[in-house]
Amino acid sequence: MNFTEHPDFPAALALAEQLADAARDIARRYFRTPLAVERKDDGSPVTVADREIETEMRRMIRAAFPGHAIRGEEFASEGSGEFTWVLDPIDGTKSFVTGYPLFGSLIALLQAGRAVLGVIEAPALTERWVGCEGRATLFNGRQVRTSACRETGQAVVYTTTAETFDAGERRRFEALSARAALRRFGGDCYLYGMLAGGHCDLVIEVQLKPHDFMAAIPVVEGAGGRISDWHGAPLGTTSDGRVVAAATEALWRDAIRELSA
Repeated sequence: MNFTEHPDFPAALALAEQLADAARDIARRYFRTPLAVERKDDGSPVTVADREIETEMRRMIRAAFPGHAIRGEEFASEGSGEFTWVLDPIDGTKSFVTGYPLFGSLIALLQAGRAVLGVIEAPALTERWVGCEGRATLFNGRQVRTSACRETGQAVVYTTTAETFDAGERRRFEALSARAALRRFGGDCYLYGMLAGGHCDLVIEVQLKPHDFMAAIPVVEGAGGRISDWHGAPLGTTSDGRVVAAATEALWRDAIRELSA
């Protein structure tokens, strides 16, 4: 049974949109204002906006679905059970704090560990992708599809930054992207929205956490694309952080051959 057939689906979808609305309002209030930036133990930046967004989203989830678990970037996990909300209040905090608008808020709902609902919200641009298992992906309420690109030689390839690749990952990425028509950098979660809308063809990332990619799974798949780890295995909470998303099956298979070599 697809999640769209579950009795809780309408309420969960409505809540996901409400969470994205809340994240948009808070992020826009802080965007391009003077902000104190702290460093977490892993060296990544965090601001009051990250924490305020996640705090509000957690409050809303507890009010609507008190039996659901919550897993977020900024605070400890809470609860357990069939359903888990996975939250990234600001994906691309480095972009956010430097006034670059391609940051986002990520909201995913997992059912027994499988991502069945995902929202990529781009607050600064008032853009939103919503993906649900069993339904087509919507961009600002309009159905979108990935491109028809099947060959790496014709593909537009994106990664957020090459700085996070280790030597072996860098070698495989360079070998693959050297065959592409165009290679671009930057974007964080916004890249998966662009892929879903047909504006790029391959997204290749490393060192991601579940809160970085879970929301992208229904968005990419609902638009006709493929997303997995570098070996072609489905993404989950124990994935190693290496992610590849492609517009078509043929392009995905070619990428997997190169990246898993």
